[in-house]
Amino acid sequence: MNNHPFSRRDLLQRAGGGFGALALSALMERESHGASSLNPFAPKTPTLTIGGKAKSVIWIFTNGGPSQVDTWDYKPELAKRDGKALDGFDPKTGFFPGSVGGLMKSPFKFAQHGQSGTWCSELFPQTSRHVDKMCFIHSCWTGSNNHSPALFMMNTGATRMGYPCVGSWVTYGLGCESDSLPSFVVMSDPKNRGLPKGSASNWGAGFLPSVYQGTWLKPSGKPIDNLDAPSSLTPQRQRAQLDLLAKLNRSALAASPIESELNARIESFELAYRMQTAAPEAFDVANEPEHIKRLYGLDKPHCAHFSAQCLMARRMVERGVRFIQLYSGGMENQQSWDGHNDIIGNHTGFAAESDQPVAALITDLEQRGLLDDTLIVWGGEFGRLPISQKAAKPGRDHNPHAFTVWMAGGGVRGGYHHGETDEIGFKSVVDRVSVHDLHATILAAVGLNHEKLTFKFQGLNQRLTGVENPQIVKQVFA
Repeated sequence: MNNHPFSRRDLLQRAGGGFGALALSALMERESHGASSLNPFAPKTPTLTIGGKAKSVIWIFTNGGPSQVDTWDYKPELAKRDGKALDGFDPKTGFFPGSVGGLMKSPFKFAQHGQSGTWCSELFPQTSRHVDKMCFIHSCWTGSNNHSPALFMMNTGATRMGYPCVGSWVTYGLGCESDSLPSFVVMSDPKNRGLPKGSASNWGAGFLPSVYQGTWLKPSGKPIDNLDAPSSLTPQRQRAQLDLLAKLNRSALAASPIESELNARIESFELAYRMQTAAPEAFDVANEPEHIKRLYGLDKPHCAHFSAQCLMARRMVERGVRFIQLYSGGMENQQSWDGHNDIIGNHTGFAAESDQPVAALITDLEQRGLLDDTLIVWGGEFGRLPISQKAAKPGRDHNPHAFTVWMAGGGVRGGYHHGETDEIGFKSVVDRVSVHDLHATILAAVGLNHEKLTFKFQGLNQRLTGVENPQIVKQVFA
C-alpha cells in the first residue's frame, strides 16, 4: 500500500515538468528495456585501437545531396565531353527520368590548394584553406536515390525509419563527459525551410533506450521548450523537492532491492536540474569575444544562423557533449542542397552560408587544442549526376552511385584522398566505400568496434553496420 500523498511521477509534475519530465520519460523507457546502469551517460572506455583519438563528433550534414563534381571531386573530362550523351545511362538512376540531358561540365572553377595540391571548387574559398587538415573519401555510394530512405540510410544504416542513428549509437557506446548537458544535440535550418525529410526519425534512438535520442534545438527562440522552472518555484524549493524525490526513491529501493533502476531515476532528476543552469549558458554565443564572432561570420546576415550553430557546436564540445549534428538545408529542393534546378544558384547559396562558419570551426577547434579530439564529418545522403537535368536553369538529378564525404580532426590523415570515381564522376570505381563502411570508420574514430557495439532487440544482437561485412577505412587514420 502506498502511504505517500503523491507518486514520484506526480511530484515531478508538481516540480515543474518540462525538461525534467523528458528526462524521467527517457529513463523509464530505458528501464522498460532492462537497462541496469546507474547512469546511462557515464563515460565509458573506448575498446578499439584503430583510430580512437576522437572524443566528440560534429557532423555537418549537407542535406539534399551536394554535387560531388561541383564541390570536391574535380573532373576535367566533363568539360571535354560537355553536352554529349552518357552511353548506356539508365534514366531510372535519377529521380526525374523524363528530364535527362547530356553531360554537363561544372559551372564552377577549380583550383589546387595546400601542400597536398587538393583540387577545390571556388564554392569554398575559406574551407579550402584547410585541405591539408581534411581527409576526402571520394568513393562513397548508397542504395537509394530517394531522399527519405537515403537520409535514413546515412543516419541509421537502414533505409526505413525505426532504427537508431549514429549519434545514438555513439552515446550508447561511450556515454557523455558532461553531467549537465545532453549527450547528443541536433541543430537544423531556419524555421521557414523546415526539417529534413523524415524529420526527427533521422536523430531517433530507434530500439535503443530513448534516453539516447538526439536533443533537437529550435532554430529560433529558446532552443529547448520548458527548460525554465516555473517562476513560483524557487531554487531552494526545487532543491527540497529533488531531495524528497531521492529520499522516496531510496526508501522504495530499500523495501524492494530488485528495483535497482531507481538509482537511475534519481540521477535523471539531478541531470534535468543541472541542465536548467548549464544549457542556457552553453547555447548562448552572445558572450563570445567579438573577434570570434567575426571569425564565424555572425556579423554577416547571409550566414549568421549557421555561424551561430557552428560556434555553439564548439562550445558544446568544450563542455563535453559527445555528438553534435548540424543540418545545412531544409525540406524541399531549393530549400536544401537538392539542386534539380539552377545548380549554380542552389550550390552558390548554400556554400556561401556554410563556407566561412565551417572554416572558422576548424580554425577555432585547432587554436583551442580541440581538433585532435574532435572528428568533423561533412557530407549528404547521396551525390548528383554528371549529366544535366533539363530546366530553364539546368540542375543535376540524384546520384546514389557516387558522392564525397570529408573528415577533419579526430586523428584522420590531413590532405589524404581515398578512393576514386570514374573519369566523369558518375560511379565510384576504386576502393568503394559503402554507408556501412563509413559508419564503421566513424565508430572507429571514437574508439568503438562496430562488430561489438550491439543491442539485443527482437532476439538479435543488432548493430549500426548491419549483417554484411563492412570494413573500416583504415587508410584515413594518421
